Amino acid sequence: MGSKKRKNPKPDKKPLTAAQKRRKREAKAERQKKYKWIFINGKQVRIKRPETFDGMDEEEFIRRNACDIWLTQNGRYDILDERYRDKEPVPEIEQPEVATDDDECWDLFH
Repeated sequence: MGSKKRKNPKPDKKPLTAAQKRRKREAKAERQKKYKWIFINGKQVRIKRPETFDGMDEEEFIRRNACDIWLTQNGRYDILDERYRDKEPVPEIEQPEVATDDDECWDLFH
């Protein structure tokens, strides 16, 4: 028995032009910046990369740069709690003695 002949052989691909190659490379680089590959249940899956600001992920950027007012307005009490736990206690200010006798009070005001 002989080998079967194809009725419609695939036509040869044309080589890509320089501009097409450049666009293909740029698109690949953009995809690599935007997505990353991980394994889930033994399968390789592409997911979006977390956003970064100045090379830090969003959570770390907020922890370092957000003011207390912004954190409160946006409900980020967990970060506020961490900040105030780490701070050293504020030393108490000495209160002036309060006069207990009416005579002393009278002398202070007259």
